[in-house]
Amino acid sequence: MTIGVFRESFGHKVGLVPSVVEKLIKRGYTVLVEKKAGRKAYLATAEFEEVGAKTSIREDIFKESDILISFLPLSDDEISFIQPGCIYISHFKPFVYKKVTQKLQEQQIWAFSLDMIPRSSIAQSMDALSSMSSIAGYKAVLKAADLLPRYLQMMITSAGSIKPAKVFVIGVGVAGLQAIATAKRLGAIVFAMDTRPETEDEVKSLGAKFVKVEGANEPTEQGYGAPQSPEYIEKQRKMIYDMVVSSDIVICAATVRAAQAPVIVTKEMVENMRRGSVIMDLASDAGGNCELTQDEKTITHNYVRIVGDSNLSDAAVVDACTLFANNVYNFLKYITNKEDLQLRTDMEEDEIFSSSCIARPH
Repeated sequence: MTIGVFRESFGHKVGLVPSVVEKLIKRGYTVLVEKKAGRKAYLATAEFEEVGAKTSIREDIFKESDILISFLPLSDDEISFIQPGCIYISHFKPFVYKKVTQKLQEQQIWAFSLDMIPRSSIAQSMDALSSMSSIAGYKAVLKAADLLPRYLQMMITSAGSIKPAKVFVIGVGVAGLQAIATAKRLGAIVFAMDTRPETEDEVKSLGAKFVKVEGANEPTEQGYGAPQSPEYIEKQRKMIYDMVVSSDIVICAATVRAAQAPVIVTKEMVENMRRGSVIMDLASDAGGNCELTQDEKTITHNYVRIVGDSNLSDAAVVDACTLFANNVYNFLKYITNKEDLQLRTDMEEDEIFSSSCIARPH
């Protein structure tokens, strides 16, 4: 079985890193890597060759590979080059990019989206969404701290005392928890809210204060936040209004699986925040939690900077690539036979397989 790894057309990541390529080769795979595939991730082609990978041109990777790997999906034009029956593993975000599943299905291939892995104990090592979210939450606080024209921690100087900054985290998933931990380490006062009541203990364990809104719908079986009623959202907005307008940094990380992100931070709230405040919206590719968010853009509204960035993991591209490559390796081990490396035929009822498989041959 031959694995092909592309030089990404979008973003800075690469689908595999040399340490994982080495493990795959030991399992019996042949690995083809496009020249300069890892350049944006600070990985030289020679590093891949040293562990046994073969350098190839893009056209030959399409022709010779049984398994294709990229962090972000190929363009529609290039998807049409994939050979029928091929396995293609990527980070497709099918709930955000609605047309990608149809295009993959037309190619008669097996397509697996690692951001669709269910959140369960057995799937943790394959869950690319959690891997990238952890980095995003960490980098969101660092980027916000850089943009904020104030200290985060309390400072006592001979010229006077500076109060610590107030950080409000909306959505306590993997990204939110990492944001809380990072903001606390930097000395900020941190508040957080989530519709899932079980997150309260997690928030408190990290030293933050939990903002509770009663009457939320129960989370989904997969552990994701569920859509909420208009009445709940209105109650939520009234309660968090004071939190938002009094915060120096707001981290928005509330997403709903298979739906637009809920709008939680309104234009009115933004216009009543202190000048210089920062909003980091990690849900921007799903519409954003802030009414004014623009995906992949930083805008200023009434002297408040709003950063729409759903791909903040690029800011730690070296570690992001390593984590994603490990997710791929663990996933391949799970869905293929050890003996011949072929796709297992007994996986149709498996939750991890069925959740991540977004296209298959007819």
